[in-house]
Amino acid sequence: MCGIVGYIGHRQAAPVLLEGLRRLEYRGYDSAGLALAARRRLKVHKTAGRVEDLRRLVDDAAPGAVGIAHTRWATHGEVTDVNAHPHLDASGRFAVVHNGIVENADRLRAQLIADGVELVSDTDTEALVHLIAARAEHTDTLEGAVRSALASVEGTYGLVVLDSQRPDELVVARNGSPLVLGIGEGETFVASDVAALVRHTQRVVYLEDGEIATVRADDFRTSGRAETVELSDEDYQLGQFEDFMRKEMAEQPEAVRRALRGRLDFRFNTTHLGGLRLDPRELRAVRRVKFIGCGSAYYAGQLGATLVEELARMPADAEPASEFRYRNPVVDSDTLYVAISQSGETLDTLAAVQELKRKGGNVIGVVNVVGSAVARECGSGVFLHAGPEVSVASTKAVTNMTVTFAMLALLLGRVRDLSAAQGERLVAALQALPDQIEEVLRTNDEVAVVASKFATAEHMFFVGRVRAWPVAREGAQKLKEISYLHAEAYQAAELKHGPLALINPAMPSVVVVPDDELLAKNISTIEQIKARGGPVIAVTNATLPAGLVDAELRVPVNSPELDPILLTIPLQMFAYHVANALGRDIDKPRNLAKSVTVE
Repeated sequence: MCGIVGYIGHRQAAPVLLEGLRRLEYRGYDSAGLALAARRRLKVHKTAGRVEDLRRLVDDAAPGAVGIAHTRWATHGEVTDVNAHPHLDASGRFAVVHNGIVENADRLRAQLIADGVELVSDTDTEALVHLIAARAEHTDTLEGAVRSALASVEGTYGLVVLDSQRPDELVVARNGSPLVLGIGEGETFVASDVAALVRHTQRVVYLEDGEIATVRADDFRTSGRAETVELSDEDYQLGQFEDFMRKEMAEQPEAVRRALRGRLDFRFNTTHLGGLRLDPRELRAVRRVKFIGCGSAYYAGQLGATLVEELARMPADAEPASEFRYRNPVVDSDTLYVAISQSGETLDTLAAVQELKRKGGNVIGVVNVVGSAVARECGSGVFLHAGPEVSVASTKAVTNMTVTFAMLALLLGRVRDLSAAQGERLVAALQALPDQIEEVLRTNDEVAVVASKFATAEHMFFVGRVRAWPVAREGAQKLKEISYLHAEAYQAAELKHGPLALINPAMPSVVVVPDDELLAKNISTIEQIKARGGPVIAVTNATLPAGLVDAELRVPVNSPELDPILLTIPLQMFAYHVANALGRDIDKPRNLAKSVTVE
């Protein structure tokens, strides 16, 4: 959600900035712009379009070895050239790019207007650059001006400021919205995501919340130390694939192998999650587990809660972080809170973690990005090892979340009443998952045929029961976010309480049918749908009566507890092929962003 790139060094800045923005396109945006400093003047280009449109406006040989660039996801004001970043003060001396939301922007804008400032955009960010310009008249340094201006700001920001009169420095500031520095040889990069940096350097410094720093080509001063990220430029390349979602689905078997590596304990038939920093006595003291996340992470948390209740026999539930943070929750000392975020920067999840920490809650992070805000705030947790995920629609990260929660549930179960024999069965089931996911992925052509048959539908139901309910929710989410078809998920028994009225021949239902103790109940649900003329697509590993459904998407049998992980994979493929049949921009669906760093 929005992207920032900054550069100061010995090269022409324009190509570096444009390439960095291209690497951040997956975060979601609607406009783009950049500013270059040369000969003590700023040259600015902006467009309400894609990065490629901006590239056509900018000469790669444009002078300037320092600059800032941005991709905007509109929050204040419509999608226009004027509202795109960077924003300048009235004199054209200062330029600012900003991620986040200034919550008191209306008050700041009103004060600026009263002071005679003419505002040209509808954005909150423009208020920031005018505040900085005003403070610069009374301070000796750009950093001092930024610090003084931000003292009046309420809200979140990742900020980079460029002064045409000081082309040897950039000032960066962070509060709730990520910023990372890339350290090169005689050059320094700034970005909101390491994806924009790894082509140039693997040495990075993550800014902490509340930090303001001056960055030069050969110098920086922050509270953090430089560290090396285990990522390369190749991790962000498509390779043989047409788009990143297809690539990331194909990477799931290896991603799960990485998640399991070194974590399965064959001697004691349990798992080892050293990042939790909880010994067996502390694990036994846990009386409840609560999963907190947003979107697909929340649905993965629902599946995790089901696993914990089944295997550890303790209460567990999941809640959207966006609700949890605002409802003044009761925080128990014997509850283990699990904060889930692929990026580790999801604002609502981060705020929930901070509220839990303030109230003394025991919270761990489950993230896919080392050094992310949630990881640092929690201090302990589990790294997903899914690898970089570029497509807005999460696939391999969600799969690794559910695998991680299965390992957590097994660990909690084995320090309680789960027998060694049951532990051995589940360790074997976990070990079998990567090969079985490969088997599911080999059904791609069959899934594509089913998807093309139903791609013309305007609405779909996704139906599941108990273990399959979170799977149905995730399936509906995937379909609606990349195909733009209306999709709703329901618990199977809830159809009779209203939704069944909508069933007709034009309303397909995708029913998730595990081969478990509820098989007969799920067959009954399908019969009710069919009796009303509704087409049914079954996602199943069970043997269903001949002629019961219109199409089947099949997966192999693993174990009742872990089957939902496999049942999720065909729903990813189904959504992908429906979206592809409809000609959608699969990696960058409209109105959505990969990393949601605003409310």
